Amino acid sequence: MNRRKPPPLPLIDQPPAERADAARNRQRLVEAALRIVATHGVAGLALDEVAREAGVGVGTAYRRFGDVGALAYALLEEHEVRFQEAFLAGPPPLGPGAPPEERVRAFVFALLDLQEEQWDLRLLAVKKAALGYASGPYPTYHLHLTRLIDDLGRGLDAPYVASVLLALLTPNVLDHQRRVLGLTPERIRRGIDSVLGGLLQ
Repeated sequence: MNRRKPPPLPLIDQPPAERADAARNRQRLVEAALRIVATHGVAGLALDEVAREAGVGVGTAYRRFGDVGALAYALLEEHEVRFQEAFLAGPPPLGPGAPPEERVRAFVFALLDLQEEQWDLRLLAVKKAALGYASGPYPTYHLHLTRLIDDLGRGLDAPYVASVLLALLTPNVLDHQRRVLGLTPERIRRGIDSVLGGLLQ
C-alpha cells in the first residue's frame, strides 16, 4: 500500500508581512544588533542598547522582538533558512534521496556543526527565549527527525527518540559538557556517534 506523502515541512517562522516603515525598523534593529555583537560580543546584546544603536524607540524593539532571545534567533535567520533548505530539498545524504539511516546521521552532525559555528548566539537564544530550546526552529527539527525515524521502520517511538537526539544537541547541554565537564568537541562527537550507532544498527 502506498504511503501518503506527508505535507512539506515549514521553514523557520518568517517575519509577517509588514508596512514599509516597520520593515525598515526591523532591518535597522537587526543591523544594529549585528554591530553590537561584532564589537562587544553577545554579552552586550540587550534590546534597550540595540534600540539606541538603531535610533528607534525602545518600545519599537520590544514590540518587534519581545525579548533578546527572539532577537538572537533573528540574527541566526539567514543561516537557519539555508540549513533548513538543505535538509528539506538539498542533495543527499542531508537532503532527500539517501536511506533514512544516512539522513538521520547527516542531519544530526550538520546541526551540531551549525551549533558550533554560531555558538554564542545560539546559546543566548535558547537561554533567553520564552520557550528555551523549544523556541525558534526546534519544532521543524523535531518534525523532520520524527519522520526520518518513522522511515526506519523499526517500531520506535519516533517523537520521543527525536526529542532525545535533539536534547543531545541543545547549546546549553553542549555548553555544560564543554565548560563544566571539560569534554572536548571530538569526545562529544564520538559520544553522539555511539548513540546513533546504537539507534541505527
